[in-house]
Amino acid sequence: MRRPWNLVNSPVYSLATYCDDLVNMNIATYVVPVSMRPKMYVIGIYLETRTLDFSLQSDFAVLQLLGHSHKTLVPSLGQRSGRHFDKMAHLEKLNMLTHWKGRKILTDCKALLLLEKKGHLDIGGDHELFWYQVVSSKSLDDSDILYFHDLISEGLIL
Repeated sequence: MRRPWNLVNSPVYSLATYCDDLVNMNIATYVVPVSMRPKMYVIGIYLETRTLDFSLQSDFAVLQLLGHSHKTLVPSLGQRSGRHFDKMAHLEKLNMLTHWKGRKILTDCKALLLLEKKGHLDIGGDHELFWYQVVSSKSLDDSDILYFHDLISEGLIL
């Protein structure tokens, strides 16, 4: 039997973070909407990653809801650090990048949320918590959304 924290079947996201002209993307499963007015999300960001570096330095990020077509990106975006692997060069080679609101994003996302950082907290675990307000959003397609259990059944995690 799986542990309680692996029973939840939440959507899988990629958080695109930006610092000057640089972009980084990760896989994010610790993502929770926490307010309706204003729309706010809390996102857990893994320690000692380029995503954390960029999140600390920038006030904006793009949360990208992923679909099944993105599951092949999980090893490169979620299991490799942008500190040691050029994720953008990899995504460009795969022709998986486009633009939204003047920022690089993944192609074929199911939804996009432009986020403004409101704060963060070091909780003493292996992630820091960031809370963001939604500045803008766009729903593109609500079919074939990638979920946490899909990653398990595909053998990509756990």
